[in-house]
Amino acid sequence: MTVAQALKRAADRIARALDLDAASAGIEARSLLASALSVGRAWLIAHARDPVDPEMLPKFEAMVERRITGEPVAYILGCREFYGLDFGVTQDVLVPRPETELLVDLALERVPERDTFRVLDLGTGSGIVGISIARHRQRATVTALDKSLPALAVAKRNGEGLENIRFVESDWFSALQGEKFDLILSNPPYIAEGDGHLANLKFEPGLALTSGKDGLDAIRNIIEAAPSHLEPGGWLLFEHGYDQGEICRELLSKNFAEVATWRDLSGIGRVSGGRLTAE
Repeated sequence: MTVAQALKRAADRIARALDLDAASAGIEARSLLASALSVGRAWLIAHARDPVDPEMLPKFEAMVERRITGEPVAYILGCREFYGLDFGVTQDVLVPRPETELLVDLALERVPERDTFRVLDLGTGSGIVGISIARHRQRATVTALDKSLPALAVAKRNGEGLENIRFVESDWFSALQGEKFDLILSNPPYIAEGDGHLANLKFEPGLALTSGKDGLDAIRNIIEAAPSHLEPGGWLLFEHGYDQGEICRELLSKNFAEVATWRDLSGIGRVSGGRLTAE
């Protein structure tokens, strides 16, 4: 079987099983075969007519079998790109999603490049938000916390070598003992319990997905507690669901000014936040 034949067969299976278009299925098949063969995607193009090493085919086919059950490609490969960086991922953390890059964009607009600045990443998961900030703003000090020890282990591996980030086991603010920050960020769980979309997320950790009957329990807790951990004029920014912007702005309006919801590249209200009102 040639490289091209292996890719076509795998792409067809993935497309049928997951109801994907041919282009998306082809991209996934190439990612899986490149990983199985330990080569780059350019190699697959250059060697399309070459036979696949028979010893490598079982590994590739096992990866395809995992994918057609619905397991995300990121878990199969053990990594995912986010904000131009490669992150290791396991089923202990959410798969990084491109829409979360908006949260990082908004944060970097508020973190000065040449001054010290204290940033808190609540519910860091794999560490994508906090680590991205730490790498792009090396004078900032970032605290990344999560109550899941397995998730923290993933984040720590991803953050190896960074000196301006610390990882803390904490149930939201509980371990911070009155510490204050200039900016608080979070991509909290915001899906309602029993939501139909959860069926498509069965491989991802429920702890990082759902938050109460309306999905807003974590967001309410964060908005209520954040003022005690923000410096005057500090910002709170968090990701939320497509239909939660209005209620998030209402919740923020009690203690925050400049309250707004920002849209992602798809035009969906994705991040809300505000600046703490000075006392």
